[in-house]
Amino acid sequence: MESSAVLTGLQPTNYLSRNTCNLLLPPLSFSASQRQQHFLPPPSLKLQKPISLSSCNVNQPPSPFTRYAVLSNTFSNQKTELADIDWDNLGFAFLPTDYMYVMKCSRDGNFSKGELQRFGNIELSPSAGVLNYGQGLFEGLKAYRKEDGSILLFRPEENAQRMRMGAERMCMPSPSIEQFVEAVKATVLANKRWIPPPGKGSLYIRPLLMGSGAVLGLAPAPEYTFLIYVSPVGNYFKEGVAPIHLIVEHELHRATPGGTGGVKTIGNYAAVLKAQSAAKAKGYSDVLYLDCVHKRYLEEVSSCNIFVVKDKIISTPAIKGTILPGITRKSIIDVARSQGFQVMFMLPWRYAQFIENTLILMLVSWMEIVQTYGLVGVNVVEERLVTVDELLDADEVFCTGTAVVVSPVGSITYRGKRVAYGDGGGFGVVSQELYSVLTQLQMGLIEDKMSWTLKLN
Repeated sequence: MESSAVLTGLQPTNYLSRNTCNLLLPPLSFSASQRQQHFLPPPSLKLQKPISLSSCNVNQPPSPFTRYAVLSNTFSNQKTELADIDWDNLGFAFLPTDYMYVMKCSRDGNFSKGELQRFGNIELSPSAGVLNYGQGLFEGLKAYRKEDGSILLFRPEENAQRMRMGAERMCMPSPSIEQFVEAVKATVLANKRWIPPPGKGSLYIRPLLMGSGAVLGLAPAPEYTFLIYVSPVGNYFKEGVAPIHLIVEHELHRATPGGTGGVKTIGNYAAVLKAQSAAKAKGYSDVLYLDCVHKRYLEEVSSCNIFVVKDKIISTPAIKGTILPGITRKSIIDVARSQGFQVMFMLPWRYAQFIENTLILMLVSWMEIVQTYGLVGVNVVEERLVTVDELLDADEVFCTGTAVVVSPVGSITYRGKRVAYGDGGGFGVVSQELYSVLTQLQMGLIEDKMSWTLKLN
């Protein structure tokens, strides 16, 4: 286990069973609208002086903040009511909250103790690696409030692992999985009054890892900052859970083989803005991208993965370096398996060429395998190359992602041809089933047999 500096005498504890020390916090009297206009004095990224235990009531149970979450001198867990905002009309827009989490690291990979600070602006050198060379990653996950007041996180360790994979590709040190998860928990609990009531939305959590050190020549930054902020959100698309409308982009591309399309680096998202802006100006919800080599295989939407359904078979583009391995995508595949779908991983045909005298070359599709073994009618999930022609012939299409969760697609437009799905009323049969199970798991409405949720009291 990696170690960090801790508050003197404070032992690592579990959020599930311990309460915090009685640390007093000046009243947070800003309304949501005021906070958007009047930030508290912006702190720099320099770590502030942590609270000593002398400020705690020693007769209280130990603090839940672990070795990786040191309190700044502005933090308290004073009980507060829900923030004064219109919970019934939350969109997906940034709303400043109370605290952010900051932790720094030198190039050697040793992270300093992290701390909670008042949310505000940060200081960066104009020569910071993230500003000059785009050396940055981000993650996205959510926290949900249950009816009993407890808080659920959904698969935070998956986000931690994906950030570590992305950091390796971007030549950056990364927090350990434990550091990441503990930092997320601390940030969520510090901003718990901003978690929407049950059924009203979620608290979107945005961890950032960036090259904050100054560098002039092209090289990895000498210093890195790990930061987490949060914001209450509703539906990502303005349509809510109503069908969205996509246009297929066949000239501009999101990623290239050998590039960084498979990691959550910041530059991937700047690259889609031009096509996305043009699509929205024409009334579309978003853009679906094709591969840049053949220009016929589906990749992903600007910020979410895509699935197509045809004759009880769910197909999604295989992860091959240009597509982000979405955590919601992975969860949907696992949920589909739990609902009786069989998962089939298809080899790209370039691999089949090496074994051309084998059965794989003879069976040109999964359907032939199914028919050969008498399994016609079985429900299947495929991860494989999916063509745009298959998309246009699908029974259902839906997108998945942390922000969108599961979003039904009402129509696809490709080279001027528009294809509609369903009756325009919402989810298809398959996507409705998967959406229902996944969201009930995330919100704690059904038993979590997957052990995906992490409960915070």
